Amino acid sequence: MAATKKNIVIIGGSYGGVSVAHNLLKHAIPVLPDKASYQIVLVSAASQVMCRPACPRALISDDMFNQDKLFVGIPKLFEQYPKGSFRFVHATATNLDYNDRIVSVGFKEGNTEQIDYHTLVIATGASTPSPLHGLNRDEQTLKASWHDFRKALPNAKSIVITGAGPTGVETAGELGEYLNGRAGWFSSKLEKPNVSITIVNASSQILPVLRPAIAAKAEKLLDKVGVTVIKNARVQSVRPEGAGTETALTTKTTVTLNNGQTLDADLYIPATGSKPNTSFVPQTLLASDGRVDTNPTTLRVDKAGERVYAIGDASSYARQAIHIMLEAIPVVSANIKRDLLLAAGKEDVGEDREFKADLRETQMVPVGKSKGVGAAMGYQLPSFLIWLIKGRDYWLWTTGGLWSGKQWSKEK
Repeated sequence: MAATKKNIVIIGGSYGGVSVAHNLLKHAIPVLPDKASYQIVLVSAASQVMCRPACPRALISDDMFNQDKLFVGIPKLFEQYPKGSFRFVHATATNLDYNDRIVSVGFKEGNTEQIDYHTLVIATGASTPSPLHGLNRDEQTLKASWHDFRKALPNAKSIVITGAGPTGVETAGELGEYLNGRAGWFSSKLEKPNVSITIVNASSQILPVLRPAIAAKAEKLLDKVGVTVIKNARVQSVRPEGAGTETALTTKTTVTLNNGQTLDADLYIPATGSKPNTSFVPQTLLASDGRVDTNPTTLRVDKAGERVYAIGDASSYARQAIHIMLEAIPVVSANIKRDLLLAAGKEDVGEDREFKADLRETQMVPVGKSKGVGAAMGYQLPSFLIWLIKGRDYWLWTTGGLWSGKQWSKEK
C-alpha cells in the first residue's frame, strides 16, 4: 500500500460497516480533493455478510432460505468502485491505539498487521450467547454450529430457551412449528406436543419493547405451537458449565431457576441479550455497558480524537435495533464527509447532521412461518402484516439492495 494513502478504516463487515463503506465510496470520496489518495479499509472477521435476523429459522435447515442470498461475499460487493479505493482485510481487530491512530488486526494464520487510520468507524456489532444466532466469529463457525444443532435436533424431546426478547421468542416459535405443528383454529393450545419447548423469562412480560397486550398475543401464538413460557424466573445455574455455547452446543443440560425449579433439556439455547464486540477498544472509550461511548447526536467518539465514529450494536448511541441503525447511517456518513472535507482544507462544508433516535414502539416478531405480532411507529400491526413485512423471509427481501449499495445510491 502506498504510504500516501489516507486510510478510512471501518471495523466490522455487517449492516453498519458495509453501509457506511458504500456511502463514503459513493458520496464522500468522489468530492474530496485528491480523491485517489483515500482508501476505504474494511476489516471483518467474516468474509461474508449475512441476514442475521433470519437465524431463528435458518438454524433449522438450509432449505429454509436460498443460501446464496442468505450469505454474500463481501469483497465482490465492492468491485464496482475504482481500483485502489477499497481494500478488504479478512481479520479481527485486536487493539486500538487512538493516540497514535493505529488499529492492530490478527489473521487466522497467526500473522498480524498494524493499520494507521486517517478516519475510523467502529461497527463491530455484538455477539450472541448462542453461536446459532449470528456471526460471532465467521460464517464457517456459524454454519458448523447449525450443522451440529441440526444433527441433534431429531432426537431432542425437550428444549429450553432462556430469554424472551425477539430472538428467544422467534427461535421458540420456529422450532415449535417445525417440530410440533400448529394447533387448529378452534384450539387455544397445542395438546401433547412432540417436543417440550420452554422459554424462561426473568420478568413478567415477554417482548419488553412492545406493549403488554401485544406481548400477550405472542404468548397465545406460542401456546399454539407447543411452547410454554415461565415468567419471573432467572437462571441460577446451568450444568454442565458452558452448555448451549460453542464448546457444548448440543450437550444435555440441567437448568436450575431461582425459584427452585429444575429443567432438563436435550438442547439448551441461551438467548439473553448480546455482548458488544469491543474487547479491542481501550476502557477509556467504553460506556458502562461495554459499548463504545458515542455522541448520540453526531455519532462521533469524542474521547478518541478527530474523525472517529461508532455505529450499530457496538455503539452506545441508541438501543440495539437494525431499523434504528439504518436511520443513523446517512447521519454518520454525512458527518464523516463533512469532517473529511474540513481536514482537506475546505471551509464551506455546512453544519453537522444530527441524529435523533425514533423512540416510538417499533418491533416485529414472527411466531412461526405464518403468524406474528408487532408494531411500527407506535401502531399495532396485524399478524398478516408481520408475515408480509418480516415473517415470510426475515427481511431477506431487503438485503440485496443493502449489501450491493443500491439502497445508498442517492445521498440521504
